[in-house]
Amino acid sequence: MAGLVSGLGAATADAVYGSIAGFGITFLSSFLVEEQGWIRLVGGAFLIYLGLKIWRSRPRDSDAAPRSRGLAGDYASTFALTLSNPLTIISFAAIFAGLGLAGASGDYADALALVLGVFSGSALWWVFLSTGVGAFKGRLQSGGMRWVNRVSGAVIATFGVAALISLAI
Repeated sequence: MAGLVSGLGAATADAVYGSIAGFGITFLSSFLVEEQGWIRLVGGAFLIYLGLKIWRSRPRDSDAAPRSRGLAGDYASTFALTLSNPLTIISFAAIFAGLGLAGASGDYADALALVLGVFSGSALWWVFLSTGVGAFKGRLQSGGMRWVNRVSGAVIATFGVAALISLAI
């Protein structure tokens, strides 16, 4: 359940960016484009920090009770993380601009369909992901989870490094 609720936080953040593009909120779109350097710097540094933290974390004992912020905390933290991810911001800007979807027509029904499609697609991905992880829960031993943490941490940190390198390009 925590994975699904976390995914809904990510899907909501994706819908926020879809709304910015779909409804043509040019002030906010312009701000995101103009300030993308700072967004990449802060977001990239945070992703590197998060990746290193995950890399170094030890898998918890399967008998230990999980630390929980509650479902609302899971939702809010994933929402904030996705919203601050510089790759998400730049990807949405590039995709919508490339497809000519950035609020050009002024048709609110089309914009709403776009936002609902972004949210639904993202939420469906998280349903599949959390269901798949739930199916394998308990099948990975500590050693396997340690490698999952290392690979996940390395991938997240790599995205952070890529965001910082993109500042120089």
